[in-house]
Amino acid sequence: MIERIWAGQSWLYILLLPLSLLYGVIALVRRMAYKVGLLPSWKAPVPVIVVGNLTAGGNGKTPVVIWLVESLTQKGYRVGVVSRGYGGKAQHYPLVVSSTTTTSEAGDEPILIHYRTQVPVAVAPKRSDAVKALLEAYSLDVIVTDDGLQHYALARDYEIVVIDGQRRFGNGWWLPAGPMRERAGRLNSVNAVIVNGGQPKSNEITMALEGDAAVNLLSGEKCAVSDLKQVIAMAGIGHPPRFFDSLEKKGIQVIQSYAFADHHPYQKQQLSALTPNDEPLLMTEKDAVKCQSFAQANWWYLPVDASFDAQGEIKILNEIKNTIERHKKTCL
Repeated sequence: MIERIWAGQSWLYILLLPLSLLYGVIALVRRMAYKVGLLPSWKAPVPVIVVGNLTAGGNGKTPVVIWLVESLTQKGYRVGVVSRGYGGKAQHYPLVVSSTTTTSEAGDEPILIHYRTQVPVAVAPKRSDAVKALLEAYSLDVIVTDDGLQHYALARDYEIVVIDGQRRFGNGWWLPAGPMRERAGRLNSVNAVIVNGGQPKSNEITMALEGDAAVNLLSGEKCAVSDLKQVIAMAGIGHPPRFFDSLEKKGIQVIQSYAFADHHPYQKQQLSALTPNDEPLLMTEKDAVKCQSFAQANWWYLPVDASFDAQGEIKILNEIKNTIERHKKTCL
């Protein structure tokens, strides 16, 4: 129902407008308080790159973070990542992620980013605490923050906004009547706008999520995802239909699809019940990091990578490289 309301397909959003207006006023006042210095923003001693969004729900932000970290690492920069750690609950914060950290402690996205990139990752509700923890433990050139566009308590040097190209901004209203955390005009003040699928507008960078090799959770075996032919599909991400649609576009017959809430805490019995005849169960990589400890032989996941139009990719990386190099010169 909430998806229909946010998409402008239901008049019920009118009932939520008073709460939306209150949310919007608070958000605007809060941002202005940080902008004029009434509320303090902590400035890190290294550049901070924010990858965030204007709306609630999945937009493909985490694959962008992974791409950015891998690209900067390949250029010789020492990169760290910080996150709020949604879906996790640690005994203490900040929490620096290690090989033994679980998704129940750190959340699924930080574990996925650490697994894919092998760079230092820290989580904390107060992101400046996570940055400080990384800088105490590692010598880093740049920090990438996964989400946190609206976390103005942490100053930033470069902002990237990721937009779902199909849903964009829905009915355009603030939460809860619509999906907006901030108004679309906020795009005018960010450094780069990436559009995941759909038709980009002027000055927006086109992105696609690509992945054709499925990985078995239990054995690590890889195969062309099309070889699975018929699957039971599941996804606990911000917008599960995107995953299901991508499978059908690859020619895979989805016998049944199951959409779970974002950051859903899976249980073995719950997922085993989805495949009573041991059909292949195909999930996202974000789901897989939460299921690894109780994986079954018929469970597979599909890793994806973000790809961009060449000009857009060069623009972002060159601008961030210049930001890092300028900072290094000022510190000499």
